[in-house]
Amino acid sequence: MKRKEFLKSIGLASAGMMISTNETIPNNQLAEENGDCAIIPTEVAGPFPLDLSTNNFYLRQNIIEDREGKQLNLKMKIIGSENCYPMRNVRVNIWHCDKDGNYSGYGNQTGQTYLRGYQMTDANGEVEFITIFPGWYPGRVCHIHFQVYVSASYAAISQFTFDHDAVNNVYKFNSSIYTRGEDPQMPETDGAFSDGYNLQLASLEPNSGTGGYDALLSVTVQGEGTVGVSHIERQTSRHLIMEQNFPNPFLNETRIPFKLKFASKVKFELWGIEGKRILEIDKGRLSAGDHEIVINLKSLELLPANYLYQIEIENNSGQFKTCKLMTHYK
Repeated sequence: MKRKEFLKSIGLASAGMMISTNETIPNNQLAEENGDCAIIPTEVAGPFPLDLSTNNFYLRQNIIEDREGKQLNLKMKIIGSENCYPMRNVRVNIWHCDKDGNYSGYGNQTGQTYLRGYQMTDANGEVEFITIFPGWYPGRVCHIHFQVYVSASYAAISQFTFDHDAVNNVYKFNSSIYTRGEDPQMPETDGAFSDGYNLQLASLEPNSGTGGYDALLSVTVQGEGTVGVSHIERQTSRHLIMEQNFPNPFLNETRIPFKLKFASKVKFELWGIEGKRILEIDKGRLSAGDHEIVINLKSLELLPANYLYQIEIENNSGQFKTCKLMTHYK
């Protein structure tokens, strides 16, 4: 399968930058930490969203390209509102302006692709991006756009910003890069945040290793901590049910249970976070019932990271595919 076909089949998704070597956070601990989960306010996508879902190039973690600016390691944790549990295997898109307030793909930036990308949440409901700290432009405070694509029937669109003093400190202490100076806008006077932004305020801390910054934002969306079910997912589930691999995260070996409702030809694929296929296994024709695929990433000499895995089946009713994410740690 080609990269483009794979991206279409998974809803265009990926994940994982700074992989945690710890085990998955227990759901009850997450619920206790988050308390009563409040859904992130909906904001307009803005004049510069582009449809990332139709541009398979954007399956990537590092979205900087040639843009100048201080590195920003951005982590987002996606939570389901009904139980405060992590939303696993959902796609997160982000896009923002460069240090001078320009968006790729518009005006004199037509044809450019910088500072846009998407990933898929891991077992802790987290995605991570490597980008630069954004600049500002007239009428808008410093901000980053994002979309949480839960399923084909539901996506949450919003924006977030940072503590305003911290933002202007970035510009002040890096004035040779951010030559436009401090941000004159305040979140309270920005139309997108004038109705309150407590749930849209990301943390911002210096990173001594990169010389840049780390940011974290928890985002609560509608759901129960699981991927939503759309028409496409329902159609697939009538023929194929693929479970989350276990254990997950895992050290070397992991197992992927799946169930066929009807006898089908089965193909398994493993993909890296930048959309490169690593492994393909043709299982031939399998009978209806429960099956399992065992993967040992150590034997494949793969580094600790997040990987996408997909099962594709073919039977008398057509072709059906489903994809999830696994975490391999040291």
